[in-house]
Formats: sequence, C-alpha cells, structure tokens
Amino acid sequence: MSEIVLYGANWCGDCRRAKAWLREHEVPFTEVDVEHDEAARDKAIEIAGGRKNIPVVVLPDGRVLVEPTDTELAAAVHG
Repeated sequence: MSEIVLYGANWCGDCRRAKAWLREHEVPFTEVDVEHDEAARDKAIEIAGGRKNIPVVVLPDGRVLVEPTDTELAAAVHG
C-alpha cells in the first residue's frame, strides 16, 4: 500500500473532517465508502479490531487510526 486508505461514509462528520484535513495538507488517500459496500464495512470493522467506529484510517506502514483527531492525523502523517 503506497497511500493512506480512509474507510468512512458521507454522513459521518468525523469522516468529512478527516478527509478535509488530508486534502488541506495535500496528503494522498483513497476513500472507501462503508455505507454502500458491505465488504468494505466488514473490512473496516476487522481492521479496527471489531469496533464499528469510523473513520478508520490505514497508514502506508500498516498502522491503524480509528476516529483520529486532526492532531493524531498530523502526528501519523508527519511524525
């Protein structure tokens, strides 16, 4: 994986915030819609250790952030 993958949904405020932060900081990412894709929803739950919270952000090195704050995103991306 060469870029960040964000599992989320359009209705999710935290997902919109995380996507806006990534775009604002010109961080490339792929968005996976868990609302309309059952397999993606199951994968996000699996990646998040059984939690049903979104967004789930998978970093290129395999680290996973669940419902990250902007500060957590910044630390993960720039840290």
